Amino acid sequence: MSKKILAGTVVSNKMKDTIVVAVSHYEKHPKYEKYVTRRKKYKVHDAGNTAKVGNKVQIESTRPISKDKHFKLI
Repeated sequence: MSKKILAGTVVSNKMKDTIVVAVSHYEKHPKYEKYVTRRKKYKVHDAGNTAKVGNKVQIESTRPISKDKHFKLI
C-alpha cells in the first residue's frame, strides 16, 4: 500500500505536536457543471511544533497516531 501525500496550508498550530492543514482541490460540480473549490481539514502530527500558520506543507498518511490524527508532516 502506497502512502498518500497531500499538499495544503497550515490553518492552526495551537495544539501540542499537532497542526491543522487545509487541503483544497478543484472539481466540477456533478449537476451544474461549474468548477468549485472543495476544502478538507486534516489534523497532522508535527513533532516539535515547527510549522507556522500560513505555511505551505506536504503531509503523508501514516498509522493512526490518535483518534483524529492519521497524517504526519513531511
